[in-house]
Amino acid sequence: MDLQQLLRANIRKLHPYSCARDEFKGEASVFLDANENPYNAPFNRYPDPLQIKLKQRISALKGVAWENVFLGNGSDEPIDLLYRAFCEPRVDNVVAIEPTYGMYKVCADINDVEYRKVLLDEGFELSSANLLAATDAHTKLVWLCSPNNPTGNSLNVVEVETVLRNFHGIVVLDEAYIDFSARKSFLCRLHEFPNLVILQTFSKAWGSAAIRLGMAFASEEIIQVLNKIKYPYNVNLLTQQQALDLLNHADRTREWVKILLEERARLLEELADIPVVRHVYPTDANFVLVRVPDADAVYSYLTNKGIIVRNRNKVTLCHGGLRITVGTPEENETLVQALKGI
Repeated sequence: MDLQQLLRANIRKLHPYSCARDEFKGEASVFLDANENPYNAPFNRYPDPLQIKLKQRISALKGVAWENVFLGNGSDEPIDLLYRAFCEPRVDNVVAIEPTYGMYKVCADINDVEYRKVLLDEGFELSSANLLAATDAHTKLVWLCSPNNPTGNSLNVVEVETVLRNFHGIVVLDEAYIDFSARKSFLCRLHEFPNLVILQTFSKAWGSAAIRLGMAFASEEIIQVLNKIKYPYNVNLLTQQQALDLLNHADRTREWVKILLEERARLLEELADIPVVRHVYPTDANFVLVRVPDADAVYSYLTNKGIIVRNRNKVTLCHGGLRITVGTPEENETLVQALKGI
């Protein structure tokens, strides 16, 4: 893979903005370089534009060099940046599994890039042959989500490997829900695939959707491209501080995951015995997709009781589908009792 040839021509030529904190490395006590207000520390100072301290902590946790880490304003930022770096509007295209996370297509539409869908089979499994057949010389990105949203299943590892070895563009593997899966992350194999970008997040297992912190892991060359085109101070100080605090209490996150997995198992068992639930799909995520006879009616019934689930009835291959997030034991019991009352 020749990364420079994959990049848009204007990105190859781009001279990135150099902020004050990019130009100085080391220790200092007097900062007169960034036109900041000298009062109201620490919030008066611009945050580290590369979030190096936070990346080093993530590096230690994930077993990946900090130079292979990009941090963004949610995972949506690296998703958008990958389009802006590699896809020439109205010329290039991307290929994605269907159904999957909707922001891949939204970002394609925003960037005026053709978005090609390749259907999963009835068991929501990937066919690498079908996906590769949908690519051509102008396909720059392939989007895979595993565990997949909204289906909950992990994609077959061999099929994912086949795509990685045979597609000569960038393969993005979104592992937002990997902490809830018994499958291993592809992070330990990042060095095998120079065209691989892995997305993870603080929004799910880490219980921190509000701080908007997404992680992208890739070769240092790809990370340098993302750093080149991101906004200078894309991750604010409060988010960096909160993430560091979370990492200091990683045992708490592991306990949350343990509880949620226990609740997931209980919820799956309970849902399977409810008459209105016709099918419960296997899941490796912190949610479960179920099929009911009339998803719109059941959704309205639940909302009238103050219970909000996600109606996936109009999503491809998910007719009759409701996506239910695993909540607290009390929330899950409220849902179960409501469904039993239909």
